[in-house]
Amino acid sequence: MKKPARKRETGRRDAKSSFRPVSASRPGLRPAGPGGSDSQRSRNVPGARGPGEDPALITLLTDFGTKDYFVGAVKGVILGSNPNAQVVDITHDIPPQDIEAGAFTLLAAYPSFPAGTIHVAVVDPGVGSSRRPLLIQANEQFFVGPDNGIFSYICDQAGRPEIIHLTNTEYFRHPVSPTFNGRDIFAPVAAALSNGVKPGKLGDKIEDYVKLKPLKPERSSSGAITGRIIHIDHFGNCVTNITQAELTSQMIAAGARLRLKRRVVKSFRNYFAEDTVSNDEIFAIWGSAGFLEIAVASESAAKILKAHRGEPVIISEA
Repeated sequence: MKKPARKRETGRRDAKSSFRPVSASRPGLRPAGPGGSDSQRSRNVPGARGPGEDPALITLLTDFGTKDYFVGAVKGVILGSNPNAQVVDITHDIPPQDIEAGAFTLLAAYPSFPAGTIHVAVVDPGVGSSRRPLLIQANEQFFVGPDNGIFSYICDQAGRPEIIHLTNTEYFRHPVSPTFNGRDIFAPVAAALSNGVKPGKLGDKIEDYVKLKPLKPERSSSGAITGRIIHIDHFGNCVTNITQAELTSQMIAAGARLRLKRRVVKSFRNYFAEDTVSNDEIFAIWGSAGFLEIAVASESAAKILKAHRGEPVIISEA
């Protein structure tokens, strides 16, 4: 089985503007043809690997932190079932119970992994309640976790994801703790997938799932486009939900502006250290996840603007 290529298109320079966009494909989607490449299709079903083949790949994204035993226990359950699995930590530093931060981080991270990867995402304030445990197959990858919106952004972009309500308790760890489904439901289900268990054996197919507010910016009847801040990263950059579908290079070249927090952003950069008149100038830049970010060189834009997630960002054309 061939290992899939991991090269990603880095973007191109538009002839009308020196502001270089990233890949024109939607954030979170691979720029592959129908069904993906041959190497991607060969990895689109997880399972036990044969001699000389790559081990199953399982990622973890949680709000557990690293001071307690939680992450170690989850890994122990996975490796106890499949000692050959390769377990990768995306992060365990999602702010506690912050489902939107988990949803964005997962959306930004998963395209870097090969087809067939199993992602366990646990930011679960509703653990032990009636909220459903899910397995979702989307964009040639698998996602295991709670039905609370953490997979909403991925499902929105996947077209028609396949969703399974995990009901087959044969694949759970027993007894199931009402406070630690990450260890007792999601970890063993991910391990079962990595060992070749078919998704259909793990539960019942459903069509609905909990949705967060859609990522797509709003467009008024007059054509005005209003995005919003969807994430503030470690550096204080304000990540918006605006993509090149809403703000094109032609619009930027024609003098488009951004309005937020009573400020007007009219500077667009290709990279953070690009020479400008003032280093503390607020500017816009295409982030690596494909979304437009508001930034300040060597400073926190969020602190300077006193900006918070959910606040509007309005595109104003010249």
